[in-house]
Order: sequence, then C-alpha cells, then structure tokens
Amino acid sequence: MNLIETFSEFKAGKNIDRPTMVRVLEDVFRTLIKKKYGTDDNFDVIVNTTNGDLEIWRVREIVPDGEVTDDRAQISVTDAVDIDEDYEIGEECYQQLQLDEFGRRSVMAARQTLVSRIMELEKDEIYKSYSERVGDIVLGEVHQILKREVLVLDDVTGNELVLPRNETIKGDFFRKGDMVRGVIKRVDMRNNNPAVIVSRTDNTFLAKLMEQEVPEIEDGLITIKKIVRIPGERAKVAVESYDDRIDPVGACVGMKGSRIHGIVRELRNENIDIVNFTTNINLFIQRSLTPAKITSINLDQEQMTAAVFLKPDQVSLAIGRGGSNIKLASRLTGFEIDVYRDTDEEIDDVDLDEFADEIEEWIIDELKNIGCDSARSVLNLSVEELNRRTDLEEETIQDVLKVLSAEFEE
Repeated sequence: MNLIETFSEFKAGKNIDRPTMVRVLEDVFRTLIKKKYGTDDNFDVIVNTTNGDLEIWRVREIVPDGEVTDDRAQISVTDAVDIDEDYEIGEECYQQLQLDEFGRRSVMAARQTLVSRIMELEKDEIYKSYSERVGDIVLGEVHQILKREVLVLDDVTGNELVLPRNETIKGDFFRKGDMVRGVIKRVDMRNNNPAVIVSRTDNTFLAKLMEQEVPEIEDGLITIKKIVRIPGERAKVAVESYDDRIDPVGACVGMKGSRIHGIVRELRNENIDIVNFTTNINLFIQRSLTPAKITSINLDQEQMTAAVFLKPDQVSLAIGRGGSNIKLASRLTGFEIDVYRDTDEEIDDVDLDEFADEIEEWIIDELKNIGCDSARSVLNLSVEELNRRTDLEEETIQDVLKVLSAEFEE
C-alpha cells in the first residue's frame, strides 16, 4: 500500500483549486507524522502539483556510529548505508516512508480527516462560486421531481441546483432528463450544505434572456429600466436607448419578432410588451397601457394616481384579461391607474372582461360558458335562471348583478 494508491480518489474530480488541495494534504499528513514521531520538523511532505502524487520523506543528518544524540534529527552511518550504500558521514539521509508504517488505525483516521476536510472545502467552493454568479442564467438537467421543488444538475459543473415550485412559471411541466433554464437567485445554507436556488419567475431571468437575444443590451447601447411580470401570463419591459439611431423597442422585438419569440417560448408563451421609457409621466402611462389607445389622462402626482380616459372599444384592451394589463401598467409607472370610458353617448352594453378588476376571472368565465359575454346579456337573465345554468352561488350572482347594474345607472 502506498500514498498514491490510497488517496488517488482525491487527485481529480474535486471542485477545489490545486494549491488549496496541496495545503490540505500536507496538513493531514503532517498531523499523521506528529502522532507517530512527536514532531514533523525533519520531514518533507511532497505533493506533485501535476498529477497529485504524494510522498513523505524523513530527513536526518548522518553521524558516526555511537554518536546519535537525537534520533529524530540524526541517523548512524550504518543505518544510513542500509537505506542507500552511497551515503557518507555529514550528508543528509533521505528515507521515504510508506503508509503502512504508520499503522492501519492511524491511516484510517487520517483518511477520514482528509475526506471531511475535502467535503468542507467543496461546500465552501460551491457556496462561493455560485454566490458570485447570482443573477446569471444556468442550464441544467432535471434530476429529481419533489413535491415542493425540482432538483436540477448544473450542465457545466454537475452540482445540484434547487428550483422551488413557487419559482416556476405557470405552465411549467418537467420530466426527469428535461433540460431547464433559470436564473441563480441566491445561495442558502441548509443543514450546513449550500443550496443553490434557481428561479424562472424572477425579473432578472427575463432581463438575462433579453440580454442573450439582444446584442444592443449586452453592448450597453440599450438599457432595461424596469421589468414587471405576472409569470407565464404577461410582462412589461421599459427600455431606453443611449443612441438616437437605435429604436430600443424595435431592436428588442427584432425583425418580424425574431428576437422576442424565443423568449416568449421559454416563458411558456408569456405575453411581453416592450415599451419605450420616458420621464414624461403622461406619455409613459400611455405607452404602458399598450395595446390600448388613450384619449386623455388626468394626473395627481401627489396621490400618485392617474385617471385614464379611453374610447369604449379600447377599455377592455387597457384592462386586459383578468386585469393583467392595467395591473402591470400601474406597477411599471408607479401610478395607480383608473380607467374611464370617454363618451357622451348612453352606454348600450359593456363586455364582461371590462369588469375584471371587480369580478373574479373564474366567475366571468362561468358566465361566458353559458353564452353571456356582456353585462346586459347577464342582466337579462333572472337570478333563478343564472343559478340553474351556472355553478355560482345565489349570493355570488346577486353581487355580480349589483356590479353590472351600477354600470348603467345615471
């Protein structure tokens, strides 16, 4: 048994820099030497930095027979010649030690110490390396699917990454072996082990995907001012160009949507609105409500509210499905936005979608399922009829009718 054979498993495959590995190996073997000889003063521990081979040499001064006063630092010429017949008095005698000379129990203890030290160093290295990469996109293979999280193996390092369920996009469905992208959100410590948390819902994920697809963002010619998202449903991104010759919105979307399509697919068909940032609040609110066309805006900058007036056919566009468009526009601009119809004519009817901020989406869907797409089509039915044809409770129906009726009151 020799050092190379016993500790060969620590030569390669460890995510630790070579100088650190050399230092750890030297420390472990010097401890082994001290236990057997009481000191390591006259020993050389040599680690070959090229192939990781290990050697321990005992170094003693050769003195005449009978004149050894310290057997830890001196060796008689007779004993030295037994090691190498060319040795002479006054020279240094180098004697290579084999591992079995230290005894099986000591070797096993040293081995366990080495394993423990290497594992701790690997944990430290993983924590450090991923902490420095927070905000970077990582690609990995789905390794294990648990109830609350998906375990992913980093495609580059092989380290385990954690994708919590609440960091996945609505519509994400994974099988073992699938490749998945995410952004490194943070590194936690769980039971003294680093846990690299990956997210697909974080705004940084969308920002990094855009950086990959749009060279002008990576080059710094276009900057992302703000991102707001309802992951898997809709997102709004405010961008600004530092070069008057570059249209930031056009550059991000690409020719025929070529640049944005790949991002949309990655985000499970998330609808992404790119808007041109401006410090003109009126104009920014107008852009943030895209694709709706606004007639006028009344701002209250103290209260941070905005009353937005639109033509009746634009209201549902401004609100969006489930109120998503107006919610994101409010978050993007920082203003609480209220939508009003800009018309002097008597309101004839209103689409149910326009009530998304007052009536829950599932209730609207329930009414649509029985063919009611507008307010009046619902009001034309009795409570009994609505109760019979839908799964809605009578109390819920009364609340809905109250909201819809208020729309047509003077």
